[in-house]
Amino acid sequence: MKQTTLNFGGATVKPIKQKIDPIVLDIPKDSTNPDYSKIYEDVEHFKACLEPSWREALKDEFTKPYLPQLLQKIKSRPNQVFPPKEDVLNAFKYCPINSVKVVIIGQDPYKNQGEAHGLSFSVRKGVNVPPSLKNIYKEIKRTYQNDFIIPKHGYLENWARQGVLLLNATLTLDEGMSRSHEKYGWSNFTSAALAALNKNVQHVVYLAWGNDAAKLTSHIDRERNLVLVGGHPSPLNRTNPFSGCDHFRKANKYLVENERTPINWNAINE
Repeated sequence: MKQTTLNFGGATVKPIKQKIDPIVLDIPKDSTNPDYSKIYEDVEHFKACLEPSWREALKDEFTKPYLPQLLQKIKSRPNQVFPPKEDVLNAFKYCPINSVKVVIIGQDPYKNQGEAHGLSFSVRKGVNVPPSLKNIYKEIKRTYQNDFIIPKHGYLENWARQGVLLLNATLTLDEGMSRSHEKYGWSNFTSAALAALNKNVQHVVYLAWGNDAAKLTSHIDRERNLVLVGGHPSPLNRTNPFSGCDHFRKANKYLVENERTPINWNAINE
């Protein structure tokens, strides 16, 4: 197959030639039989399943009372919880802390069976592309024209493997019930993750779409990082349009200016 080069953020980027093997954690992966039973047995189990660099960065969180309370609340839910427990920490799994270049913050997982898999805005291949992600694709296409091909799927793993942390503010929910775990304490954990990133890594671009995401980035050091705030890509957002935000070009421009490799947004087509 003929190799092409793409221009992202003023730098020439070659498409990814091979996949990087994911970090293997303690939860077995079986996509044909996902484990929806319970989340984690206890804090030690949760800790063991977190990617090692994040485990170290977030070690103080494991001694705080909110975390066992959070896990117990989820375990006691009578409804099915999404995503499957082997996918809950995928955002961290694919992005060790020092590799993070861009953070895309979502609200909470998709609420329907088979959709959520631990990466904000992403769905696995074979699942219909959600409306918000369609609008994200349209914005990248508007920005990069022929250098971006809108895929027929919504699987964003190849963004994550390049250092895009696809993090939801809340990592779980009940089937069919948006925001159902919003007050369980996940925001304590995800806020701590962003604080650890802010402390340990500089020249990171934070894409904060919507009010919830903007609140999570309020304490990010703007002198060492770039925070881009804009409207949510949901088609229900009619007050602060997402289209035309130019965040993807601005993100790569900032990365290049700070001697970091830009994101090949088209890599999800490989």
